[in-house]
Amino acid sequence: MGKTMFTKVFVLLAGGSVAFGALASSPAAWKDYDQRLTKACVAASGLKDVKPVGGPIQYDDRVPVTALFLAGRYPQKHMNNRPGRELCVWDRKAEKAYVSEADQLLK
Repeated sequence: MGKTMFTKVFVLLAGGSVAFGALASSPAAWKDYDQRLTKACVAASGLKDVKPVGGPIQYDDRVPVTALFLAGRYPQKHMNNRPGRELCVWDRKAEKAYVSEADQLLK
């Protein structure tokens, strides 16, 4: 393969991967991702009237999770509708949400 042919093949392959990356991270794709993340975290939460606080915190692919801070109210009668906070960790590969109480984060 000559140098010119190699250059053409390289440019085509590089251009294709850039185009694929642009499609994978389009605004519509991010919006869909954020909606799935939020829906899963809210469903996993034990709080009532729960809503995300701030935006998602993306970790790189070495730790394929996204974190989302949630706020709502404790539904248990003995908690007297007290405000509560939770931290949701979304496993991007399994597309599963895990929630832990996080009231201590803002004391």
